[in-house]
This record gives sequence, structure tokens and C-alpha cells, in this order.
Amino acid sequence: MTPARPVFFVSDHTGITAEIIGKSLLSQFPGEAFACTSLPFVDSEEKARQAITRIREAGQISGLRPVVFSTLTDAGIRAALDASGALVMDVYGQFAGMLSVELGRQPVALRGRLHGMDDTGAYHARIEALNFTLAADDGLSVDKYARADLILVGVSRCGKTPTSLYMAMQYGLHVANYPLTPENFERPGLPAALAPHRTKLRGLTLNAERLAQIRSERKPGSRYASLENCREEIGAAEALMRREGVPVIDTTRRSVEEIAALLKLSIQPAALTG
Repeated sequence: MTPARPVFFVSDHTGITAEIIGKSLLSQFPGEAFACTSLPFVDSEEKARQAITRIREAGQISGLRPVVFSTLTDAGIRAALDASGALVMDVYGQFAGMLSVELGRQPVALRGRLHGMDDTGAYHARIEALNFTLAADDGLSVDKYARADLILVGVSRCGKTPTSLYMAMQYGLHVANYPLTPENFERPGLPAALAPHRTKLRGLTLNAERLAQIRSERKPGSRYASLENCREEIGAAEALMRREGVPVIDTTRRSVEEIAALLKLSIQPAALTG
């Protein structure tokens, strides 16, 4: 069995950027096996030495050259990492240099600007959005819908809650979600709580087989999880959303990140006016 190549995400802050970029690149090589390790808060020479030791040891054990995705800002620590013997993908060093040439000025090496609290306004906006989304989850707090940027609708377990929370944390958007139930399908039109906010509505759906699988993990053997019931609910929900002109996204083969990106695109001014 071929050993997995060691991969490290090294940062002097959370390491989120290094992981996002690194994993995106690694996903382009589906036939390869990778053993990924995150090393956040490498913000001193001592921590850098410890990180380099781990990287070298992983290379010796696997017999493969490690790959490192780095978002270190300190030039000295970056230079030490470059001497580790690994293939170092220096994200900030590479792109900050290119941008510096274009802008005609040197970058200011500050840690954690994107995922830290330096921009307190943006940080508190995300927390406020998260609090709103938690309060308006699963049909709660419908009186707050006037403050919502989006209201996600769809049958139970189609991905509304994780998508809402992701959009609050990632984009700072106030996202409510409302479950469509069999009771809603017995009456004409949208539920009363949703009707005044029609332009904010976005529907989520998925195929019945996938929904039955998800529901069976929660309530195995129940009518709620049966394939027949899932088909009935999805058919009725899609028909309702189609009649009411609610845009719908199929979540069957999409990740939360993909769903959120499509939803965000749908509320951008260019998308609304174009």
C-alpha cells in the first residue's frame, strides 16, 4: 500500500486560509493519498522549529517529500520553513510580492487580518448575523423576517439549517429558514408568515432517495423517512414553490459551500438587475 504524502497547513494565525487554498489544490489530484495536518499559531521561532521537526519526521516516516501550504507573515520564520526540505507553497510570500510590484508599495506584515478581530465591525456583524440565524431557525421568530436578507424554504432535512449558519458565519448575512410541511400543502398559496417576504424566499430541494437516506439516519423505519413519503413531500413542495415563483436550488450533489455561494449570487445587485 502506497503511503499517504504528508501535507501541512502552517500559519501564524488560525490557518483557515492555508487550509482552504491547500485543500482546493489537493482536490485536483483525486488519485493521490494525502495525510493532512494543521499547524496554526506558529508565531515564534521556537514554534517554527517544532513545526519543522514535525514536517521532517513525517517525511522520514512516509518516505515522501512533505508538502507545506504556508500563510506565515514573518520573513524569518518563512525562511526557516523554506529550509525544512519540504515543498513549501508560500501563499503570502508569492502573491504579496506580485501585488507589491503592481501597487508600488511594500505590504505590512500583520497576522490574522482576515480571520481575526482587527476589523471589529465586520466581526460583530458576523456574530449578530449568527445570533439572528439561530433565533430564526426552523420557522422560529417569524416576526423577525423583516430583518432577514434571505429566507430558505424546503422540506425537513433538505439542508436549510447548515446552509443558513454557514452564510451567517461566512458572509455575515441574516438568513432565516422555514420548513414546508404537509399542512402547508393543503392550503393554497404561501404560508402566511412567508407571503409578505416573497422576494427574500429561496427554495432548497433534493432527490427523494437522498432525502430518505438522510431522514433514515434520524428516524429509521418511520413514515417520515419512507421513500414514498419523501417523494410526496418533495413533489408537493416543488409544485408550491414553482407556482409561487420561488427560485429553487437542488442540493442533492452540492456541498453547503456550493449552495451558499449560489444563494449569495442570487441576491447580489448584478444578479437582481441583470
